Amino acid sequence: MPHPRRRPAVIAAPIVLVVLLAGAVATGLAAAGGAWGSSHPSASTTSAPEPGGATALAVLATLQVKGRAPMTGYVRTARFGAAWLDADRNGCDTRDDILRRDLTNVTGTRCTVSTGVLHDPYTRATIDFVRGARTSAAVQIDHVVPLGDAWQTGAQGWTQAKRIALANDPINLLAVDGPTNEQKGDSDAASWLPPNTGFRCSYVAHQVGVKHAYGLWVTGAEKAAMQRILGGCPTVTAPTSTVAKPVFTGPGSSPPAAVTTSVSVSTPASAPRPSIASGAVVHAGSYCSREGASGRTATGGAERCSTSATDSRLRWRSAG
Repeated sequence: MPHPRRRPAVIAAPIVLVVLLAGAVATGLAAAGGAWGSSHPSASTTSAPEPGGATALAVLATLQVKGRAPMTGYVRTARFGAAWLDADRNGCDTRDDILRRDLTNVTGTRCTVSTGVLHDPYTRATIDFVRGARTSAAVQIDHVVPLGDAWQTGAQGWTQAKRIALANDPINLLAVDGPTNEQKGDSDAASWLPPNTGFRCSYVAHQVGVKHAYGLWVTGAEKAAMQRILGGCPTVTAPTSTVAKPVFTGPGSSPPAAVTTSVSVSTPASAPRPSIASGAVVHAGSYCSREGASGRTATGGAERCSTSATDSRLRWRSAG
């Protein structure tokens, strides 16, 4: 087995918006630690059953199978909230919460991870993390069920409160190698799986757990891909969310017209929106939070905060 690569990585300080999301997210962060954090998800063995819960195969069988809805109307910030919020009201934004959970040898303040080591579950690489602005996309927080995929498999009909809960639910978040996360984009299990084959059972089991908890459906191709992976680890369980109420749809049945979560979210109309002054220096490719904002690179290139045809996440992209 080749030696894992080590390379510096930096994440810029995120913009923090305050929403009132009940402490269920904090509880979920603690509960998710064993699955995503302290057990080092890059481990090659994932077939051992996790404590409690139904098998992922059994939970997968309850998910509704439907075609993919269009991406029409999807805007990350408008639909799922800004990246990243202090969703659990612990004074720290979600990104730093997940970094502190998933990295080892962490230094920094209570709410700011300055350095640490990421044992990347997607590639098995070992990445030395150093916080800063110049290489902010090297370590990213992945939505295991991408928000764009969620939008196309049921989230369009939700309240924004429920979408914000999904976007900040620790069961759906994982610190990973940035370039690999960018390759994944909004792909489902039929289109993308982690290069680290030893992590695929855990990865798919988490996708099943998230889709079950929030009442999202799967496509036929997606379900077939999930069954193929989970067939090699039939005893692995689907993790449960402490943020969303589980919703069983069952074969042939339809989910309730309105599914609520166990958390309450309030976004005051007067809450300030993040703003980037026109012409401000930004870093090409890094995340941004206000669609349509403009900026420039250190070399003078024009950038705009936008999505692309293949990536629904807001990033600084060339305005040319």
